[in-house]
Amino acid sequence: MTGSEASPTASPSFRLAYVPGVTPSKWVRIWNERLPDVPLTLLQVSAAEAPGALRGGGADAAFVRLPIDRTGLAAIPLYTETTVVVVPKDHLVAAVEEVSTGDLADEIVLHPLDDSLEWESLPGKPAFERPATTADAIELVAAGIGVLVVPQSLARLHHRKDLTYRTVTDAPQSRVALSFLELDGEPTDLVEEFIGIVRGRTVNSTRGRGAPTPPQPKQRKRPEGAGAGRKPAAGKTGGKNPRGGSGGSGGAKGGAKGGKGGKPRRRP
Repeated sequence: MTGSEASPTASPSFRLAYVPGVTPSKWVRIWNERLPDVPLTLLQVSAAEAPGALRGGGADAAFVRLPIDRTGLAAIPLYTETTVVVVPKDHLVAAVEEVSTGDLADEIVLHPLDDSLEWESLPGKPAFERPATTADAIELVAAGIGVLVVPQSLARLHHRKDLTYRTVTDAPQSRVALSFLELDGEPTDLVEEFIGIVRGRTVNSTRGRGAPTPPQPKQRKRPEGAGAGRKPAAGKTGGKNPRGGSGGSGGAKGGAKGGKGGKPRRRP
């Protein structure tokens, strides 16, 4: 194959996976402003699928909920979510601002298979069976089967007009992290760029693909022989006369004196 027949080099791209409840839109917007030549593709995955998407090459980075299997992966914790209990709007819990797990002792607390909270002991009474997903558990709450304890972002994601939620003060909390493959201890340039965006680095940061060089102030060049061709200011054009006087100014003064020296004519 000749050089002209070789396929062109593929342009770089960035694939970002995220688990339900995480909203990456702010960081995606900043990415598009700073790297308009590198398209970013969003991939929504379940919490269980996120590590596999990274190891299998399906994503360059992912927003995950800790803990995860960290084999071959790095994770940078970003923030911790408030934990809430989702209840029907006419439930007794809806009458207060917050509750403890002890307040749920008499409630059937649903525990979906995709639950992301690390429980040492589940509160309340167990349901007859575990719902497959958080979305399924929300439907059971709406049907009056039980209540559901989840990170606040998931309660917002599955919002319904007939449901509400309240803070649970002593429940485990979900930590959201940015995860990526560990390649000899250093992330790729594009991953490093995204880390900088998530951490709030400015566009002039020295990390990542390289910050643009700030424009240098332009220096005004003086024309060659500057000052040689300038015209002197008015009143300074007269040169020295041969007798040592100033030609222009002396003549003016002489004229003024001559005008004053004339005698006035008498009237007849």
